[in-house]
Amino acid sequence: MKAIQFQEVGGPEVLTYGEIEQPTPAAGQVRVRVAASAFNAADNGMRAGFLPIPIELPHVPGYDVSGTIDAVGDGVDGFAEGDPVIAFLPMERNGGAAEYVIAPADAVVAAPTSIPLADAAALPSVALTAWQALFDEGGLEAGRRVLIVGAGGVVGKYAIQLAERAGVHVIATASPRSVDAVRAAGADQIIDHTDTDLLSALDGQVDVLLNLAPIEPEQFAGYVAAVRDGGLVVSTTAFMTTPGDDTRGVQARTVFVLPNRDRLAQLVSLVDDGALTVEVTRRIPLTELPALHAEASTGRVPGKVIVVPA
Repeated sequence: MKAIQFQEVGGPEVLTYGEIEQPTPAAGQVRVRVAASAFNAADNGMRAGFLPIPIELPHVPGYDVSGTIDAVGDGVDGFAEGDPVIAFLPMERNGGAAEYVIAPADAVVAAPTSIPLADAAALPSVALTAWQALFDEGGLEAGRRVLIVGAGGVVGKYAIQLAERAGVHVIATASPRSVDAVRAAGADQIIDHTDTDLLSALDGQVDVLLNLAPIEPEQFAGYVAAVRDGGLVVSTTAFMTTPGDDTRGVQARTVFVLPNRDRLAQLVSLVDDGALTVEVTRRIPLTELPALHAEASTGRVPGKVIVVPA
C-alpha cells in the first residue's frame, strides 16, 4: 500500500512517499481503508522530534482518521467490513497517512452520516480537546462564564459551539481575519486582541480562562486577573507553563488530549444533530503531505487540512 512515513526524526525532508506492507489486524483491532487523515500541529512536532511522544519508527503520521472498515481482528464485536468509521488513533503508533491503517477497536466509532466521510477525519482530536478543556478540566456548566483566548483556531471554534450549547456565556478573542467565523460559532462577546486591551474590554471576571494561543508568558500571566477568585486557568499550550494565582485560589490546568470513545461518539451525534460544525479548510492528496509539513515548519497552518490517499 502507499503511505507517507519517516525513518528518523528531523525536518520535512525525512518524510517519504512509497510502498509499505499492508498491515493485518490482530485481536481487538480493525483495519480501516482510509478516506482521509487530518493534519495536526502535533504531527509536525513528532516528526521534528521536539514533542515528547515515544513514537515507533518507522512512523506513519496522521492520528485522526476516517474511512471504511476493511478487515476485523479476532474478538471484535460491533463492527463489520464496510462500516464507515472515525478514530483518534494512539499517537505513538502508525497513523492514517496511508491507504490503510490499523486501529484498536476501542478507538473507533461510527462516522457522522451528515457530512462526507473524508471530512469527518477533521473531527476527533480537536473536538475532544475542546470538550476536555471546557468540561473535564474546566468544569463549566450552564450560567458560567468562559474567556477563550485564541478562539479563531479550529479548537476554539469547537469550544465556542460546545460551550454555547451547554449554556455557558462565551467571551472570545479573535483577530480581524477570524472574527466572522468566531461570531458564526456563537460567541456572545468578541474582543479584537490586535487593537484592544483584553482586561479593559471585559465586563466582569470569568469562571474559566481557556487559552489556545501561543502567547507570551508575561501576557498569559497578566490575563489571570480576568479569572474570579477560585476560578480556573486551562490551557492547551503544553509547551509553556499554565499560570494560576494561589493567593486567590485560581488553579492552573494544562490539557493534552486523551482518547475517549464515548465522548467521541457524543461529538458525532452532535454533528449529525446539526449542533456542531466540522471545519475543513483544505483537502490535499497524500503526496503533498511533505509540503504541508514544510509549511508547518515555517509557521502555523491555518484552519483544518485533511489528507486524502487517492
